[in-house]
Amino acid sequence: ASDVYKRQLLYLWQKEDFPMKEIKIKNVTIGTGLPKICVPIVETSTDAIMKKITNFNRPDIDLIEWRMDYMEQATDISAMIETARLIQQALPEKPLLATFRTKQEGGEQSLPLADYLNLNLELAKSGYTDIIDLEFFCTEDSKKLSSVIEEIKDTHTTVLLSNHDFQKTPSKEEILQRLNGMQEIGGDIAKIAVMPNTTTDVLTLLSATCEMAEKASVPIVTMSMGKLGAISRISGSTFGSAITFGALGQTSAPGQLAVEELSTILHCLG
Repeated sequence: ASDVYKRQLLYLWQKEDFPMKEIKIKNVTIGTGLPKICVPIVETSTDAIMKKITNFNRPDIDLIEWRMDYMEQATDISAMIETARLIQQALPEKPLLATFRTKQEGGEQSLPLADYLNLNLELAKSGYTDIIDLEFFCTEDSKKLSSVIEEIKDTHTTVLLSNHDFQKTPSKEEILQRLNGMQEIGGDIAKIAVMPNTTTDVLTLLSATCEMAEKASVPIVTMSMGKLGAISRISGSTFGSAITFGALGQTSAPGQLAVEELSTILHCLG
């Protein structure tokens, strides 16, 4: 975004008093109560997913994130739709978040922009996913991104806009600008994950989370990654992050806690 655009976003964020919006997907309400626990599926094939899928049918898991970028058939849209159908069939009560995390944001694979957007749009049209993760910086063309967001939302699928920085923690102002930009362009949920290099970086992320949560019109999701930032994954009740990511076996990002530990700590703090 240009400097002018950033200043406009920050101005809007400072001037408006946004009421927090809750989103209900199946039996899960995001944006109220304890942060909801989302656990990733990071298997490389549909068969491997189906062998482990029943492990995810437990009360301390609220949402499932299916990391498509781990899949060997990730470029085969028909195969991805069929996998989504099987996951939904096996876990009908769990909201499914479909995510293709690109390499530039820490994922396993890259896709040309047109293929990336088409994969997400076709999954939404299939009706087998409840939430689609779109990377906020996947394109510099804000009109194109806005159009795809609207197309996905027209299928009654929730759009989670995300941004990941595995190198550093941006300034508080920059974090606020990015989160506000996500809600301004039409995201239903706004997410940012950053890497801390100092304890001050963790405080920067938490401070930005607190301020944004007070003014946001959508649920926000934030995390400071790695061991240094682990506290951000358990402090959503205090600072305002609506979803936290835990691990059931293999992690999908540095610093994720085991789901059992995460659930216990969240309930103690909550």
